[in-house]
Parts: sequence; C-alpha cells; structure tokens
Amino acid sequence: MLERIRIFSGNANLDLARKICGNLGVPLGKANVTTFSDGETRVEINENVRGMDVFIIQSTCTPVNVTCMELLIMIDAMKRASADRITAVIPYYGYARQDRKVAPRAPISAKLIADLITTAGANRVLSMDLHAGQIQGFFNIPVDNLFATPVLLEYIKKRFQEDTVIVSPDTGGVERARAFGKRLGATLAIVDKRREGPNEAQVMNIIGDIKNKKVIILDDLIDTAGTVVQAANALKEAGAVDVSVCATHPVLSGPAIERLENSDIKEVIVTDTIPLHEQAQICKRIKVLSVSGLLSEAVRRIYYNDSVSSLFI
Repeated sequence: MLERIRIFSGNANLDLARKICGNLGVPLGKANVTTFSDGETRVEINENVRGMDVFIIQSTCTPVNVTCMELLIMIDAMKRASADRITAVIPYYGYARQDRKVAPRAPISAKLIADLITTAGANRVLSMDLHAGQIQGFFNIPVDNLFATPVLLEYIKKRFQEDTVIVSPDTGGVERARAFGKRLGATLAIVDKRREGPNEAQVMNIIGDIKNKKVIILDDLIDTAGTVVQAANALKEAGAVDVSVCATHPVLSGPAIERLENSDIKEVIVTDTIPLHEQAQICKRIKVLSVSGLLSEAVRRIYYNDSVSSLFI
C-alpha cells in the first residue's frame, strides 16, 4: 500500500535509514551522495521520483556543515525531479542550540537553517526532541517534533523500579524532566548551574531530595559531557546512590568520552538519532536504543495523512 513512497538518505545515518525502510517494508532509494575533488557535495538520484511522496532521512550531525549541504542539495534535486511532496526527516537538528540572541550581534542560526531547508523545497519537516520547542515556529511549513520518551521509558522501567529521581541538569529542561518523571512515577530534582562560556558549565546547587536515591539525569543531548559529569559529581556528593544519564542525541564531541569514562556515571542511555563515532562505540557505559520504530510509524502516518501527535497520547 506504500506504492507512492520513496525514502532516501544522505551519509549522516545510513543505518537508521535502513532500519526505517525495513520497518516499512520498502527499499532505500537509489542515490549517490559523494563529493567532487574540491569538496563540493555531489548528488545523483538514480530512480524516478516524479509525483512521489519523498522522505529524505538526514541528521545534521558531525560533520554538521557537510550533512546540512547534503540535505539541502538532496531536497533541491527532488524538487527539480518533480516529487509531489518532500519531507525532510531530521532526527537530530543541528544548530538548534543557536535559537536566540544571547549577545549583541549574535546570529539565530537555527532560524537560518530553517529558512534554507524551506527555500530548498521541503514541504514538511519531521524531527525528534528539538532543543527548543519554538524552533517549530522558525518554519513556514508543517513541523512534527517527535519525542524519544516512549523508547527511553520502556528501557528505564525495566532497570529502575523504586527510589528513582529524574534530574534536570538545568532550569531549561525542567518541563521535559517533569513530564518524564510523571510517566515514570518518579520525583523531580533540578541542578542549578551557571554557564561560564560555550561548552562550559559550573554546578552551583541541587534543588530536591536525592539522598539515598537512584538518579537519572535527563537531557535532550550530550555534547562535550561537561554538564552531565559535573552534575553527576554534585549529585553523588549530595548522597545519590548511583547516577545514570538519559539523552536522545549522542553528539559526544571533544573530550566527552574521556569525561564519561572518568566520571561517577553508571550508565549513559542514548538513541541512534546520531551514529556513535568509533571512540564512543567502545565505551561500555553507553547503551544505544533505536528510535527507528517511532520514526517509521511517523513516516507511515504522514504518508496516509493520519495523526502523528496521537503517537504520544
């Protein structure tokens, strides 16, 4: 029944794209995404997409600018090949943390990327756990923001039974942590921190009772791991029995793996919105859960014009 659907992928996360296609029972579209000798992105679509409902799966992860260009050029290629509808499936939306002016003369890069995707020819965007909900408003086309919560909760419920506290690593993540804790039947705590500069954070205080409790730090992404490691140290000093970390997007750049290996963190639970780099793959503390089921069901519902939000009711 999916005769008019075509699914393609850039080079960012081919494994995830193959899993989504496997769940839907459709083949991954034939496309060559390479570079010319000078580094320019080269895209060749090797099958007919005229009148088709096209989904392009591409997380804009490391190398961010390369994966962004692959996505934009693939969208443009589909538009010029007369695709009926083009949906950009962006499990991890790069530049999302630059969603507001934090200093004079600062850009709002998340809005710029949204403009580029729209101008390239996308008719719809499907993403997961956007860093800030207002990014949906940066687009003038429909945006579906999925949540990895069902996948994460299923795993956590099996591992954590009682005396569990969900911790938000900053005040900005309180709403996410509260909703997660409510579905888990866990209490809430907050780490009050003061950021000294980009990718740097200093833990200041802990709000809530975590003494003799199992603690799960919940965030949307882990980048250099500075925030979660400092939070974990502070929580252990305040009496937590053990500390785990749960995040949707494993960016894990710079010294992240070294910091996690040398920390008091028991387990790091992430999803496959971003493929783990080689160093992260050998880190025994990292547990990867797949969101391919959620994404494939969302793709199916978009194709049939069914409700996507009902996935999370």
